[in-house]
Amino acid sequence: MWSSNRRLAIGTNWLDNNNGSRNTAIGWNALAISFEGTENIALGHSAGRNLSQSDSYNIDIGNNGFGGESRVVRIGDADQVRTFIAGVFGSTAAGGLAVHVNAAGQLGTAPSSERFKDDIKPMGKASEAIFALKPVTFRYKKELDPKCTQQFGLVAEEVEKVNGDLVVCDSDGKPYTVRYDAVNAMLLNEFLKEHRRVTALDSGVAQPTARLKEEDSKIQKVNAQLATDESDRLADLK
Repeated sequence: MWSSNRRLAIGTNWLDNNNGSRNTAIGWNALAISFEGTENIALGHSAGRNLSQSDSYNIDIGNNGFGGESRVVRIGDADQVRTFIAGVFGSTAAGGLAVHVNAAGQLGTAPSSERFKDDIKPMGKASEAIFALKPVTFRYKKELDPKCTQQFGLVAEEVEKVNGDLVVCDSDGKPYTVRYDAVNAMLLNEFLKEHRRVTALDSGVAQPTARLKEEDSKIQKVNAQLATDESDRLADLK
């Protein structure tokens, strides 16, 4: 165990060449070649060993890290195939955002502000692809879901045939899942198109309907006048 310049190291061959401050390395070869990095935390055998030069503010737990990156959290590596985190299921985060994960295992959220977007244009007919999708019911294989709960959704391979942009592939490039958020946006576009069409039809029907009501009102006035004239004529005959 060694501590200096607000640095903590436990193990062997740790922080050997590091001149930075406020680093924590626990494990053999942890932060071994991080020369000037600051406020890095490495836990486990060879944790953060790939961090180089001035890489700083990283947290590597059971992960070798990557050279040239800062302010990154990495937990576990390819040896881990499942993740369990307590305190998430059943815990409400009102007003929060949906979390996405890419094939590299990076977590993040999808922003919607225009400042993050290029080539913005109306969806138009692109959303009509959803009419070719085939929703199905299914059950995950027992090794994935021992309870075999009935599910509702789409098959990624089938969706890829319709529109590859609606599919997310795994690290091997094979279809893995469907971008249901994108499907929802396409559904919204088709709903709005249909709403505008119905509104236009209603408007088109409203105009002749108004004219018919106006003509009907005139006819009623004429009939009323004729009835009055006939009544007066009969009165004169008496």
